[in-house]
Amino acid sequence: MDPYLDILGKRIRAKRRALGMSQEGFAHEAGLDRSYVGRIERGEHNLTFAALVKLCRAMKCDVATITGGIPLITTEASAL
Repeated sequence: MDPYLDILGKRIRAKRRALGMSQEGFAHEAGLDRSYVGRIERGEHNLTFAALVKLCRAMKCDVATITGGIPLITTEASAL
């Protein structure tokens, strides 16, 4: 598993949950399959930029909000 995909997936999951969205509703809003979103959130799938844009649109944020600091150069990287 790629540690950066894991971090990205955790950020997407946290943002989705903060918005009070179920994974199924989130996937529907993004126009993606729920199982695909699940694999992304678990860091198991290397998503395309187009999929990232769809997810960010559903979360009503820009890509930079989710990807800021990746690759990590801070203490978060030392936890990898």
